[in-house]
Amino acid sequence: MRTPTEIARDYIALWNETDAGTRRALLTTTWTEGATYADPMMTGAGPAEINALIAGVQERFPDFQFSLHGNPDGYDEVVRFSWALGPEGGEPVAKGTDVVRCQGGKIASVTGFLDQMPPTG
Repeated sequence: MRTPTEIARDYIALWNETDAGTRRALLTTTWTEGATYADPMMTGAGPAEINALIAGVQERFPDFQFSLHGNPDGYDEVVRFSWALGPEGGEPVAKGTDVVRCQGGKIASVTGFLDQMPPTG
């Protein structure tokens, strides 16, 4: 079974991957086929929709990176971690906390909470 830190690091790596094909491969190896994603701003189900959500965030915030904020924790197949999004070395424009449910070591669902909202417009 993968540790909470491994799951969180894989998740962050996926959101930082700019190549759509590589992102799709990461989704295949670290998420279940029927995985779901939901936060206050967007939802998606399955690899194609989740891949498109990530591409949309990258388009809106080019050259920004996600990073872990604090230490991931979890029990059984539930993982919780916080993240930040911003320019490398700069102040984050968004922060959040995600709760991940796994199945067989792969991400099956993500429920995201935004602690600091990104600017609108």
